[in-house]
Amino acid sequence: MLRSSDEITLQKRGISKSQIEEQLNNFITGFPFLEIRSAASVNNGLFRLSDEDKAKYSAQWEEYLSSNADVLKFVPASGAASRMFKDLFAFLDSGDTRPKGDFEKKFFDEIKNFAFYEDLNNACYKNNRQSIEELTAHEKYKDVVSDLLSENGLNYGSLPKGLLKFHSYPSEKRTPMQEHLVEGALYAECNGKVNIHFTVSNEHRELFEKHLEESLPKFEAKYNVKFNVSFSEQKPSTDTVAVDTNNEIFREDDGEMLFRPGGHGALIANLNDLDYDVIFIKNIDNVVPDTLKEPTVTYKKLIGGLLVSLQKQAFSYLKELENEQISDAKMAVISQFCEKRLNNHHPDIKSLKGEELRKYLTLKLNRPIRVCGMVKNEGEPGGGPFLTVNQDGTVSPQILESSQIDQSNPKDKAIMQNATHFNPVDLVCGVKNYKGEKFDLLKFVDKNTGFISLKSKSGRELKALELPGLWNGAMSDWNTVFVEVPIETFNPVKTVNDLLRKEHQ
Repeated sequence: MLRSSDEITLQKRGISKSQIEEQLNNFITGFPFLEIRSAASVNNGLFRLSDEDKAKYSAQWEEYLSSNADVLKFVPASGAASRMFKDLFAFLDSGDTRPKGDFEKKFFDEIKNFAFYEDLNNACYKNNRQSIEELTAHEKYKDVVSDLLSENGLNYGSLPKGLLKFHSYPSEKRTPMQEHLVEGALYAECNGKVNIHFTVSNEHRELFEKHLEESLPKFEAKYNVKFNVSFSEQKPSTDTVAVDTNNEIFREDDGEMLFRPGGHGALIANLNDLDYDVIFIKNIDNVVPDTLKEPTVTYKKLIGGLLVSLQKQAFSYLKELENEQISDAKMAVISQFCEKRLNNHHPDIKSLKGEELRKYLTLKLNRPIRVCGMVKNEGEPGGGPFLTVNQDGTVSPQILESSQIDQSNPKDKAIMQNATHFNPVDLVCGVKNYKGEKFDLLKFVDKNTGFISLKSKSGRELKALELPGLWNGAMSDWNTVFVEVPIETFNPVKTVNDLLRKEHQ
């Protein structure tokens, strides 16, 4: 399958021959469904914080920040905004001269409520010598949409979400990138410094850096902090090869192999490069205006406090487990911590004795740890929290996508459909061990949790391979704790009209 010329291509990308062979084999064999025991719910693998818990963990987070903590806010921000405007692109391509669908009608009926309205109006003047009102009065709706999406207008159809104007304030308009700066100042500031890392695409990096340069002075002065902002891009070495319908390498017209980005799971490599003690992870489009930030800030502090509390206890136990003469009574206490607090269930834990139990507990505790906020299921799309069976027979919490669950199995399908909570991507991670050394996060990925999808290129069908998702299989072998957080903390923007919801006004 591989040609001699392919080896040069692989070398340039930093991809080994064995990686390609593994990927090609994945296309042939596919990926197994995960064995699920149940969906996580309150008192079954998912914690609901009491008022006493909230007071305790909030205080612990503030205490942690007052120490010499090294905290980072990690924001995947490479996603293009094109999918936000799918309906408007369809309108442009249609034979209609005026909006007919509900989506387009709502867009134009409430167009003045968008934070980008003024910019769009200026673009319409520049390109058409007419305002939005004048253009729509003459049924030139497509000119308005074109000026929003095209390169000679605002170019919103090609920009990343992070650089679009989302929210209006009396004296400013803010992008998601700016809202994440504000969030960072409100819950991740430590000793006057806020660390934030954005993963961006190569083509947009310069635009992000320019926007940051323009934004920093204002927000540093407003919140009296110093921002330390860094960027990275998905590595070429995490791209995956595409194949045709016969599982042969898909080649471009010039014979070159076609590679595709490996999905957000590729970002585990970016995360692995960062040397911080605690890392928050949240998607770029899940932001709200200042008037609605309070629940988000409160619960970020709470899950941060819970993380450092669990980590402190785990570190203490790991030091005790270094002693080969540790008592059975103490190991029983540690076993309870694993089972009750970390939800790591061994089906026959009582059969493990002495050195075997000590090694098992050490293995289970000495791993990266994450606390994941989960919201009640109200019909929003996304993966969810489940209790799944691991390769060693133990059961632990995992975030799964529907594609990882065998929906042809009535039992598994029923479990999925009756799930009470779903994943809003609200994580805080501890990535160092009890000796202060950073874990190699790539060693905790379950490679059997990738995903294959059907795509096309130049009219030819192809199969694409996505790596295990960042908060799915890429963190499979972490210690995972689920906590219920309020729905108010989840306000993603999937379509442009989502910006008209009260949460974004």
